[in-house]
Amino acid sequence: MTTSAWTPTPRRFADTALAALAPICACVLALGALAVWTATGNAGTPARVGVTDARLFLPSRGVPETAAFFKITNTGGDQDRLVGVTSSEVPEGISLSSHRMTAGGAAYRRPTESLPVPAEGTLDMSPLSSDVTVPAAARWQAGDLVPFTLHFEHSGRMEVLAVVVRPGS
Repeated sequence: MTTSAWTPTPRRFADTALAALAPICACVLALGALAVWTATGNAGTPARVGVTDARLFLPSRGVPETAAFFKITNTGGDQDRLVGVTSSEVPEGISLSSHRMTAGGAAYRRPTESLPVPAEGTLDMSPLSSDVTVPAAARWQAGDLVPFTLHFEHSGRMEVLAVVVRPGS
């Protein structure tokens, strides 16, 4: 019995080409669809945060803490998170807080690990929503500028100067 070597025939070439054609077409179609989706702006953009209206309440006498507020705008297509705040003027004890209302209408502050900055939206801190709780320094006067570094999950660090203001102004 003799064994013949495999020999290419036009039929074998056609079968091989057809077997390879389906996955190649699927890949080209998927790549084209992704290119169109990205080109039309649907793939999103990374978070791009900016900070304005940075203020620090002038501490009241005898009160160990005060609050800092920032307006953080995200013009990107992805959400970011404020995960921490530091300051060269405050060695330790700065924390993030969210505010909640009780059924009786009283407000209380609750420490939180992070604050969301929505995609194409704003985190506008206020006494009614959220703040940065800061240990009070007796040396601060209205109009002083206090440096803060805001730390974001995706956007990294941002240096900001907050103006010391009297509460309610």
